[in-house]
Amino acid sequence: MARRRNTVTIREVAEDAGVSLQTVSRVINDEPNVRPQMRDRVQSSIDRLGYVPSLAAQRMSGSRSYLILAINDRERTLADWRERTGTDWVDQMLLGGTLTCSKNGYRMIVELVDTHADHVERELGATVSALQPDGVILTPPHSENTQITRLLAERNIPVARIGSVEEGPGIRLTMGDEGAAYAATKRLIELGHSKIAMIAGPDQYSLSAWRITGWKRAMEEHGLATDGLCEKGDFGYESGTQAARSLLHRHTNLTAIIGSSDQMTLAALEVARDRGLHVPRDISLISFDNTPIVRFTQPPLTAVDQPIAETVSIAVEHLINLHKAPPVNEIIDVPAELVERSSTGPAPAAE
Repeated sequence: MARRRNTVTIREVAEDAGVSLQTVSRVINDEPNVRPQMRDRVQSSIDRLGYVPSLAAQRMSGSRSYLILAINDRERTLADWRERTGTDWVDQMLLGGTLTCSKNGYRMIVELVDTHADHVERELGATVSALQPDGVILTPPHSENTQITRLLAERNIPVARIGSVEEGPGIRLTMGDEGAAYAATKRLIELGHSKIAMIAGPDQYSLSAWRITGWKRAMEEHGLATDGLCEKGDFGYESGTQAARSLLHRHTNLTAIIGSSDQMTLAALEVARDRGLHVPRDISLISFDNTPIVRFTQPPLTAVDQPIAETVSIAVEHLINLHKAPPVNEIIDVPAELVERSSTGPAPAAE
């Protein structure tokens, strides 16, 4: 029995078309300086043989690698995976990035890097040397790590920085954090709430401050006080528990809490229950992230749905098209959406 051939190689395409490997590579990469009849001949062989270009074939021209590298925080990502808490940040990154890369003939690779490590430059330097990506996507807190952005700039690697508005190399993208916090607060005010607290994220993330700003802006526009109504956590459940306990201890008349992560808001839900409070009759809750778990809590949580997939998709598009157009200088803000569920309701009537 003849051995089944599973793949067609670029060499077979070149032999079938009667051209050089370099010519096939130029056609695959849609490069100029290939005569129309030669392009048609190569394309005919590709179609007839069912050839699918490999990364090696695409890189033969030496101009592009057809790889986009996304860097995520190692410590937090591994903790989420091990604890299986329902966080889907990486899933959403892959959804937006992989589909957009595939559409453009690229591949997306995700690497985990510890932003606090002393050897971050060596670790990241080795990665980009091995992969030679055409672009790098940085997520918080890496997007604001000057060690990382400087290294990439020195190597002339285009970068997209999600969650960063600071001047510096690369395309800057945000996910509507301030506007989303403003909209969430305003919705609670529309429901009659006036004592609205915020459990914010850690200072190392700029988005934590943006969300506080949005919350404060909505409160101030309606003449509502914010003093003593903000506690900070680290996005994790335990910190949310401590923050919610502190807020409810200080403010017995609190009627709403906005949590800067699903885990911290889930903690606030449990703290409220422990105090005999009914959600949403006695206190309303709004979360950030909208990970799958919040749809199955009792009650399901109203949440800000962060446009992670869309933002990464836009970042990939810009990185891929940098060889065709100059980089975008203005900040690209991708708006978030408030998804209302059963954890929000009218403010309780004053006794």
